[in-house]
Amino acid sequence: MKHWIAGKSSWAAALLLPLMLTACLFTPGKFESSLTLHKDRSFTFTYKGEVMAVDLEGMTKDLGKMMPSTDDADAAPDAAPDADADADADSDTAMAEAEETPEQKAAAKAAKDDEYRELAANLAKEYGYKTVEYRGNGVFYVDYAISGVLTHEFVYPYNQDAAMIFPWVTIELRGGDTVRVKAPGFAKQDMGGMGPMTGGGSDDMPSKLDGVFTLTTDAEIVSQNEEGGAKTVGANRVVTWRVTPRTTDAPMAVLRVAAR
Repeated sequence: MKHWIAGKSSWAAALLLPLMLTACLFTPGKFESSLTLHKDRSFTFTYKGEVMAVDLEGMTKDLGKMMPSTDDADAAPDAAPDADADADADSDTAMAEAEETPEQKAAAKAAKDDEYRELAANLAKEYGYKTVEYRGNGVFYVDYAISGVLTHEFVYPYNQDAAMIFPWVTIELRGGDTVRVKAPGFAKQDMGGMGPMTGGGSDDMPSKLDGVFTLTTDAEIVSQNEEGGAKTVGANRVVTWRVTPRTTDAPMAVLRVAAR
C-alpha cells in the first residue's frame, strides 16, 4: 500500500509530476564552460561537453511511489490496510513488467533514440550551437558559444520547442549597475528532497557531473562563493569553480558593471 510521505518530498512530487510528463530535462555531464563578462556589459559564454537526458520515465515511477493512492487519501488515519488489495496491486505490477518483452524494450529505446536524434538536429540549427551530436544512451555532445551585450537577462540552456526549462546558467540584471551570475545546473540538484537528479538512459553511461566553470571579468567583483577566491590574470580577475557530484553550492558571483 502506498503511504503519504509528509514534508517537502511529497509536495515536490505533486508539483513536479505534471512537469515531468510534458517536458525534457537535461543535466551537464563532463564539460568545460566559461563566461567572460566585461564592465562595459559585453560578454561571451561557452559550453563544451556532454549534455545528458534525464530518465523522466524512471523519475516519474519513483515519484509515483511517493504519491498517495486515491484509497489512501480518502481512508481514515486508523483504517487497517487491505492486504488482499495490496497483493493484487503487486501482482498486477509484476505482470505488467513481465509482459514487456525484450523486443518491446528495444523498440522503446529505438524510438527514444530517434526522438533525441531529431532534437539534436533541431538544436544544431539554433544560434550559438557549433556542434550538437547525439551519441546514444541519452548522451549528447554540445559545443556552444555566444557573445553579446547585457541589455537583458541571459539564460542557458533555453529552447521552447524542446521544452528545456531548467536553467544551468543565468545572468540577472539587478539595479542599474549590478549583475548576478548563478549556475544552478553546475551543482547537485536535490529536486525538493528527492535525491540528486542524474541523467541517462542506462546504468552504465557516464552520469556524473564533472566539469569546470570559469568566470573572467574586468568588472568589480562584489561577491562570489568560490573558496579559493579570484585570481588576477592581466587586467582581469578570474574565478574558477570545479564541480562534481558532491558540489552542493551553485557557482555564484555579483559584479558591478557600467550603469544604464
